[in-house]
Amino acid sequence: GVDPDHRQPHDMLIANDTRVIVQGFTGSRGTEFSATAIEAGTQIVGGVTPGKGGQTHLGLPVFDTVSEAVAQTNANASIVFVPAPASTQAIIESVNENLPLVVAPGEGIAVHDMLRISRILRTPAVKTKVVGPNCPGIIVPGKCLLGIMPASVFSHGRVGVVTRSGTLCYEIVDQLTSRGIGQSVCVGVGADPVTGYSLSDAVIELFDEPGTDAIVVIGEIGGTAEEELAEVLLSRTSENTKPVFAHIAGRHAPREKRMGHAGAIVSRGIGDAHAKIQALENAGVVHISDVSRFADTVAQALSQ
Repeated sequence: GVDPDHRQPHDMLIANDTRVIVQGFTGSRGTEFSATAIEAGTQIVGGVTPGKGGQTHLGLPVFDTVSEAVAQTNANASIVFVPAPASTQAIIESVNENLPLVVAPGEGIAVHDMLRISRILRTPAVKTKVVGPNCPGIIVPGKCLLGIMPASVFSHGRVGVVTRSGTLCYEIVDQLTSRGIGQSVCVGVGADPVTGYSLSDAVIELFDEPGTDAIVVIGEIGGTAEEELAEVLLSRTSENTKPVFAHIAGRHAPREKRMGHAGAIVSRGIGDAHAKIQALENAGVVHISDVSRFADTVAQALSQ
């Protein structure tokens, strides 16, 4: 049996006591991630590759199933690096083992499969948080990396970052780090039309996270995640005790044209950048249009 206390990551989603298993551990992407994550401070305790149970990889045990891995390692988080057609079952396998956190960075998971996973996650008995798919993952700088983020641009501090975009996030975080503004946690929720953990979920948790003094939201065209966040913020005005800064990418994107990400498209009038910016500003968020001035503007606001 597994001590249930060992299943619970502390702080927001992850910390240095998060015990991670890698699904697709012995594959090229799983191997590359594991080496990078260990260097970034992540406690990887093993991995799963069906048919290779009993072997060792990177000096760590390999298991045939998530069930065996959790029973032997007391893991409380999983990251999925398996081909897209097998990703859905891999995620569900970890959900069935009651892992508190599953991160799925990979792209190519079908929308109908994510709808199926979303229905499972809404079941009252299920407590698992699935971050992704098609996302940069999560990092607590200096403590734990559960994703594909370049750890070198992050620094430990007290600004929480929530993003739909990967590379734009790295650009803004690099600016913040260069200005001496460290990050408490960065969560990349993903850019697919349907994701597990949402922009709103992450921002609300950051309001309650004691190591965070301010919040940065990096959004983009497509979908309604930013509008939903604005509605949530308006519904709890007195509880929004930390400044929120945002940048929405895609203000000049043509309609009906997908801009890189699966969900980054303005279609039938939904997902327009200007509507998102207006909604967030109405909810008290400071929108910063000029990416090159993002960190300067945040630094100036925090100093006041």
